[in-house]
Amino acid sequence: MPADTAPDFTLPATSGLEFSLAAQRGKTVVLYFYPKDSTPGCTTESKDFRDLHEDFLAAGAVIFGISRDGLKSHENFRTKQALPFELISDKDETACELYGVMKLKNMYGKQVRGIERSTFVIDRDGRLAREWRGVKVPGHAAEVLAFVKTL
Repeated sequence: MPADTAPDFTLPATSGLEFSLAAQRGKTVVLYFYPKDSTPGCTTESKDFRDLHEDFLAAGAVIFGISRDGLKSHENFRTKQALPFELISDKDETACELYGVMKLKNMYGKQVRGIERSTFVIDRDGRLAREWRGVKVPGHAAEVLAFVKTL
């Protein structure tokens, strides 16, 4: 397991907040990168994290979703899906670049650059404890929770 310090960043988040990874020290942070608000896979993934939110809190972890969508889109998505955690807006791909989640993907026969669905768990000391890349949604949130409970 890597003991690397997770790259810090500061970006705008829902509820008028500014998210800073450094400000989360002392908590386990689950950071899930997803391609786009209100799309089927991203909605399912976000709802899975929502449904396990209390279990994550009980395990000492906070959850943040992050995509390139703007805050207005994030607020609408969050309200519609009743997400109890904040969503981070990374319009300039700052965090996406730091975590290496931008990939070329095939969409309708065309190459498009987008976020590869990825999740990172950052421990209480700000170190990257585990990462999942190319995530398949079914069962993913439960797998992340099981890992968080081992920290």
